[in-house]
Amino acid sequence: MKKAKDTYKTIDTLYTGEYKDKGSRFIAYVFPMDSEEAFQNKLQSIQEEHHKARHFCTAFRLGPIHPLERHNDDGEPSGSAGRPILGQLHSFDIMRVGAVVVRYFGGTKLGVSGLIEAYRESTAAALDKARIKPKKVLTYFRVQCPYAVMPIFMEALKYAKVDILEKNFEQLPSFQLAIPQSQTEEFWDTISTHFVGHSADKEDLITDHDFSIKSEKTH
Repeated sequence: MKKAKDTYKTIDTLYTGEYKDKGSRFIAYVFPMDSEEAFQNKLQSIQEEHHKARHFCTAFRLGPIHPLERHNDDGEPSGSAGRPILGQLHSFDIMRVGAVVVRYFGGTKLGVSGLIEAYRESTAAALDKARIKPKKVLTYFRVQCPYAVMPIFMEALKYAKVDILEKNFEQLPSFQLAIPQSQTEEFWDTISTHFVGHSADKEDLITDHDFSIKSEKTH
């Protein structure tokens, strides 16, 4: 059975790069994003900033849980713009990243090979500046427990080194936890065993100690 991938690489913020050839100017923007909607919003913002530009060629990669990638030549010859931009996202092995290259036409045609180079090199110029960092793929849980056992549960979470993202004490104590995807079962065994004092798993907390444990998402 293939082990679930726990990490991927992405960038931390927006970066820009530029390439010029025969009067044409190519300005590349690369930025982190986690949905197609977020990408479209950023594209619209860039289009508004560069309203006199001729082309806005794009690519993005999502994943790793739900892989999705797209590219668009925006009126340039087929395969001359979006695909080389996407190729750079692959070359840098990054996900959850969008790229938009703005072209101001200089009056001289570059030909397909010249366009491929321009869109590739402008994107690479932006990515060469980028801080690329690994991120974990996390599974999120919403947990409720009785007040009487909350101190023991908190101790168990600390022992297992689980990230608590949110706490809520309006009714029963409620916690949002983030656990690395491939280690979910192992972490719950560690938490449960530390809680009850002998070998146990998540179901023991639910059936014997009145816990509510619900998986919310993997991201």
